[in-house]
Amino acid sequence: MSDLPISDRSDSDLTAVFKAYDIRGLVPEQLDARDCAAIGAAFARFVESDDGSGTVVIGRDMRPSGIELVAAFTEGVLGQGLDVIDIGLASTDMLYFASGELDAPGAMFTASHNPAGYNGIKLCRRSAGPIGQESGLMAIRDLAADPPAPGGRRGERREDELLGRFADHVRSFVDRDRLAPLKVVADTANGMGGLVAPAVFDGLPFDAEILFGELDGTFPNHPADPIQPENQRDLQARVLETGADLGLAFDGDADRVFLVDETGELLSGSLTTAIVAKGILAREPEATIIHNLICSKTVPEVITENGGTAVRTRVGHSFIKQEMAETGAVFGGEHSGHYYFRDNFRADSGLIAALVVLEQLSEAGVPLSELRKPFERYTASGELNTTVHDQQAVVERVAAEFAGADQDRLDGLTVDLGDWWFNLRASNTEPLLRLNLEAADPAACQRHVSEVQALMQGD
Repeated sequence: MSDLPISDRSDSDLTAVFKAYDIRGLVPEQLDARDCAAIGAAFARFVESDDGSGTVVIGRDMRPSGIELVAAFTEGVLGQGLDVIDIGLASTDMLYFASGELDAPGAMFTASHNPAGYNGIKLCRRSAGPIGQESGLMAIRDLAADPPAPGGRRGERREDELLGRFADHVRSFVDRDRLAPLKVVADTANGMGGLVAPAVFDGLPFDAEILFGELDGTFPNHPADPIQPENQRDLQARVLETGADLGLAFDGDADRVFLVDETGELLSGSLTTAIVAKGILAREPEATIIHNLICSKTVPEVITENGGTAVRTRVGHSFIKQEMAETGAVFGGEHSGHYYFRDNFRADSGLIAALVVLEQLSEAGVPLSELRKPFERYTASGELNTTVHDQQAVVERVAAEFAGADQDRLDGLTVDLGDWWFNLRASNTEPLLRLNLEAADPAACQRHVSEVQALMQGD
């Protein structure tokens, strides 16, 4: 790979793959080995100037294109005189653990839940520090579009195997003596959960069955996007068929998880956040817990009821991690199924969240369908996308219509009318407005969704 050419793609081409939180695109049409060599060199320059890092840790998911892209990115890093520690196949939360454990910035090659033709890169500073659109990602893009001249010291590459240490770390978040012999089905969708979930469950008293555990980046059984109802059906059917106590649905890079109870009913990310928050506050009374602004009102209510301090933040991992650092928060949750832990370098891990819920389920001695009931207080619309011509004009029209209600602009427009509320946020990449709305019951929720959508369309 030493003679690999730096990408000759234009800055506009790079702009297309640099998203709000990561780099992602079709391979090779939008992202190829030459691009990754340029991005690797840019990342090396960025982290070296940012905090003096001399080593980059790299992992990849099971997508076939990852092998070539990682090799090219590695070449870019080495060419700038930085060393590389390659941990091989990994989940994203395992890469974040490696970044913290090895005190090095990291690059995880994955396209998460996207289809097989995609790949991408999630970047972080040392100790899993966030890199997003407003915290370095655009600077890296600009550096990649202006490649440096070769020369100087060449870095060295070595490999490290961290799966065992990562599994021990995840298990440290629960008390094994409190765990009951529960039946668990984990649908890893041929993604990286097939590697990390068995390692974590090994030695625990659970009867754990891995569904679609073979690592296969072509996703032969179903897409690795657990938020879509059609991708939950195999897990739901298997939970019912085996009489399992709980089902876990992981995305492709296994950092995100959704839970299914013993009746096959899905738990929302907000519901899981509330359950995990209660469990953490039982151990750390009066702790601060973060939730993003589209989480259910149940989340701050549960935090407050259990003696904690609830802090509301913008949507997105970089904002959650920054707020956790500033407030000393022990945990943070997002409605999208990302759960962040202070003692996990403030990084997200679906596996840690799943174990915390399993510990609570073990202690409660009741089915998950019963455990969840006290947390089910409102009805949510889910995220509803509407195509609009002028995002800002529509937001202002809706804001004016609710001028008498409590409003804020922390992230888009949030309007709170007491017994119902909604948030309206613009997409970063498409002419869409994203509506999240919550009300007291299904009928009220549907009525208010229709009301706000009519305003958005100018009806």
